[in-house]
Amino acid sequence: MSVPRTERWYRAVWRWHFYAGLLCVPFVLWLSVTGGLYLFKPQIEAALYAPYRGVATGPSLAPEVIAASAVAAVPGSVLHKYVLPESPRDAVEVLVGRGSEDVRVWVHPVTGAVLHQVPEEDRLMRVVFRLHGELLAGAWGSALVETAACWTIVMLLTGLFLWWPRGAARLAGVLYPRLRRGRALFWRDFHAVTGLWISLGALFLIASGLPWANAWGDYFSQVRAVTGTAAGRQDWSAGSATEAARRAREDAAMRAMMSEHADHHGMVMAHMAPPPASLDSVIASARRLHFAAPVDVSPPTAPGAPWQVRSQAENRPRRDSAEIAPDGALIGVQRFADRHWMDRAVGYGVAIHEGAWAGLANQLVNLAVLLGLVLLCLSSVVLWWRRRPTGGLGAPRTLAPLRHSWALVALVLVLAAAMPLFGLSLGLAVMVEAALGRTSPALRRWMGWREAAPAAAGP
Repeated sequence: MSVPRTERWYRAVWRWHFYAGLLCVPFVLWLSVTGGLYLFKPQIEAALYAPYRGVATGPSLAPEVIAASAVAAVPGSVLHKYVLPESPRDAVEVLVGRGSEDVRVWVHPVTGAVLHQVPEEDRLMRVVFRLHGELLAGAWGSALVETAACWTIVMLLTGLFLWWPRGAARLAGVLYPRLRRGRALFWRDFHAVTGLWISLGALFLIASGLPWANAWGDYFSQVRAVTGTAAGRQDWSAGSATEAARRAREDAAMRAMMSEHADHHGMVMAHMAPPPASLDSVIASARRLHFAAPVDVSPPTAPGAPWQVRSQAENRPRRDSAEIAPDGALIGVQRFADRHWMDRAVGYGVAIHEGAWAGLANQLVNLAVLLGLVLLCLSSVVLWWRRRPTGGLGAPRTLAPLRHSWALVALVLVLAAAMPLFGLSLGLAVMVEAALGRTSPALRRWMGWREAAPAAAGP
């Protein structure tokens, strides 16, 4: 009797689910661990930098003096950002730079003494951020992570297809695992049910993280430009290389502005300190805006350009920005609600992704999803180990050829258009599998390819 067509589809989906898992499991484990650590960035940084809070009593120095102290601590640097302290008793954080490198300097607000300094990219949570998104390997690492993220989406979607109840009359094995039917069935149920409960949250975390990826982020930026929605500055990282290039451009522009200011007043500025009158006036105006902390104040980068004031709140929907003239006059304010709907959507997505939108509850929900992903990966390894054949990869064997399906073709094309690296890697995987399958019968059997049907026996 021939195998039903539904079984052939089940086997085909199961096979690609297996391949997706083979690629994704190491990356999902890595991203879950680093992402779980980054979720608690506010608590971790609060503990790390506690020694620089509440250090002062008495009147504070003028911002120009504090900024000059920070610039002097890093010879050859210029002011990049002045961070408004949340309390007058806290040390002031000042970012100074040389080219693409930012150095964060903590300055005592009363004495002007430098308490601590560290390159911005060497801070613990910045390292975790690059481990999570780029594996500390720049654009190539970002491409690997993005490819794995795309295939994880495929793994989750195919997993839901495999989970879908087929004539099941009970909830056991569908919504919760069966505990008294043996180990094999328990691990199968545990894997399927875990995948069900975390799939929606996992798909959201993956989709909301894609704007940070190099290829997809650039793809998205081009869509913003083509659709005319890129009026404002992109409020999420476009990759370490792109960010470094932006910092280098801004550093060069700030140096040119400060040199011009120094030449205009006949001064020799060994450390390129900011224009004194401007910084004090701008900081006074920025404080009156009461933006959500932390708030960065950045010098102008072109003649006649204003100073930039930006909230860097962890919860991105609270991020507002303003432009202030050198004399302290407020030019304009842009609220988060004023941005294009596409940027607002990404802002909410990133805030939820980072666990910042709803505080501790958001962090714990995300952590539960990440723990579910870890359990999903570990249970998949157990399932593979228990059913692996001797001398074989363990991929589900193919059966009779599938009939052509325009629906499947359309779905693959939609996914490939939405995730270009998925389309490229899928094409490469199909070609590699076909090429390897023709190399030798032994390799074909090891990969679980369908063998030629034997000749029918006589009556």
